[in-house]
Amino acid sequence: MLQLYKPDDYKRVLEAALLATSEPMTLADLKKLFDEQFDDETWRTLLDDLRRDWSQRGVELVQLATGWRFQTKPEYQAYIDRLKTEKAPKYSRAVMETLAIIAYRQPVTRGDIEDIRGVAVSPNILKTLEGRGWIDTVGHRDAPGRPALYATTRSFLDDLGLRSLAELPPLTEIEGMMDLVDAAPPVQAKAEPTADSAETEPQTQTDIEGMMDLAESASQQQQ
Repeated sequence: MLQLYKPDDYKRVLEAALLATSEPMTLADLKKLFDEQFDDETWRTLLDDLRRDWSQRGVELVQLATGWRFQTKPEYQAYIDRLKTEKAPKYSRAVMETLAIIAYRQPVTRGDIEDIRGVAVSPNILKTLEGRGWIDTVGHRDAPGRPALYATTRSFLDDLGLRSLAELPPLTEIEGMMDLVDAAPPVQAKAEPTADSAETEPQTQTDIEGMMDLAESASQQQQ
């Protein structure tokens, strides 16, 4: 086994482990790499140094909600996309509106979302977001029927490159950040046609603007 003597030796091991996985690695997982026990300050120094080592490259080391990961820098993503055989899914106006409301006013019930949107929310919209791993049920409101409370997940933060909800960007930046998220479309259960059939329509700039207006309203009501 390779003998480790200098900080650079430990950084190379961290680098190899992080490059070998596509999923973020928690600090607890990284600590399993070594027999030595380091304090938090030493770990911070090693990871910050490794991040600086890659600062002038097309890939960067970032800290996300669920751990540390190497990922392509945003300015190079357009070139990487040319190699992909599958297009990233395009979500409808109804789906994007619902996601924005949950993100900026969580936790919320389906009824809360309907009050803000002004239309009924099809169960298939929530299934789409749950299938994508962006929202989850986090509890139930103490009210008649005990409606489910929805909130965004750590995977949602990871896909946006964020560590916490405190880093959630201004509403006007959401569209651009979501364009960087590339994943296979979620498996969706077929839903019966409803009055909210707009969820299957293509997403347009007008739709995005409508989502932003509604999410802005939700954010203001929360304050």
